[in-house]
Amino acid sequence: MTRRCELTGKLPLSGQLRSHAENKTKRKFRPNLCDVTLISDTLGRSFRLRVSAHALKSVEHRGGLDAFLMKAGDEDLSERCLKMKRDIKKAVKGAVAA
Repeated sequence: MTRRCELTGKLPLSGQLRSHAENKTKRKFRPNLCDVTLISDTLGRSFRLRVSAHALKSVEHRGGLDAFLMKAGDEDLSERCLKMKRDIKKAVKGAVAA
């Protein structure tokens, strides 16, 4: 499993530790990933996702998983999240038509 946020697509970055003597040592900056269960109000079910703490705050700020997915770009989302986004669009479209 890659260390990748399913909602924002954040990946590990590489960089250097710099000592006082300016010695360079390779290191990784890994995203703060959390295993969380998020609930979709439109679909009426919950999903287990591996997201970064930053993405979790963004989901809360935008008003839930459904609102976050509808506003998010497709290039950042994982395949599972893209499927959830399509299902939410279908459910909203069906609710409007009824």
